[in-house]
Amino acid sequence: MAFNSNFGRAGTQAGAGSLDAGLRAYMCRVFNWMAIGLVVTGLVAYGVAETSLRALFFHIAETSTGAFVLRPTFLGGIMIFAPLAFVMVLSFGINRLSRPAVQAIFLLFSATMGASMASLLLSYTGVSVARTFFISAAMFGGMALWGYTTGANLLRLGSFLFMGLIGLMIAMVVNIFLHSAPLAMLVSLIGVALFTGLAAYDTQRIKINYQQYMSFASSDDIARLSIYDALSMYLNFVNLFQFLIQFTGVRSSNSD
Repeated sequence: MAFNSNFGRAGTQAGAGSLDAGLRAYMCRVFNWMAIGLVVTGLVAYGVAETSLRALFFHIAETSTGAFVLRPTFLGGIMIFAPLAFVMVLSFGINRLSRPAVQAIFLLFSATMGASMASLLLSYTGVSVARTFFISAAMFGGMALWGYTTGANLLRLGSFLFMGLIGLMIAMVVNIFLHSAPLAMLVSLIGVALFTGLAAYDTQRIKINYQQYMSFASSDDIARLSIYDALSMYLNFVNLFQFLIQFTGVRSSNSD
C-alpha cells in the first residue's frame, strides 16, 4: 500500500510538473507572438511615417480656422477600420481556420495597425513616443506578471471590465461630437486604468484556460489559440499605449 501511495504521489507530481512546463511554454508562445505583432506594427508605422508612403495614408488639411491638421486619405481611412475586420475574422473563425491562415491574418492585422498608428509618429516627437512605449511596457509587464502569479481571483472582475469597455466606447463616440478636451482626458485616464487591469485579467484567464482545457486540445488547436490569446494581449498593450501617450506625449512642431 505504501508503494502504491508513493507511486501515485510521484505520478501526480510528474503530471503537475508536465502541466507547469506546458503552461510556461504556452505563455512564452503567446508573448512571443504578441512581440512579433508589435515589431511588425512598429516597422510598418515607421515606414509609413518616415518615407514617401506617408502620402498614401495621410495628407495635411486646412481647417475653417486656418489651422493645418493631419488627415487620413481614403486608403488611410481603410487602414483605420481594417484591423477591426481582421479581429472579427480571427474571433469567429479561430476554430475553422488553419494554423498558417491564423498566423497570416495576425501578421496582416499587425501591419494594418502599424499603418493606422503611423499618425502617432507624425503627431508626437520620437522621444516622447519611445518614452511612452517603455512606460507602457513596464506597466503592462508588471500587471501581466502579477496576473500570472497572484492567488486572487481576477476572473470575477470580467463583467466589470466588460462594462467599462462598453462605457469607454460610448464616451469616445459621444466626444466625437462634443469635442470636449476635459472629457477626452477623462476617457484617456479611464482607458489607461482599464487596459492596465485587462493585462492582469487576460494573463490569468489565459493561464486558467490552459490548465483546464489544453490537455484535451491538439497541437494545432494550441497553436491557433496561442495566436488568439496573443491578439488579446496585443490589443491590451496597444490601447494602453494609445491612451497613455495622451498624457506623456509631446506634440511635434508639424503635427498641427
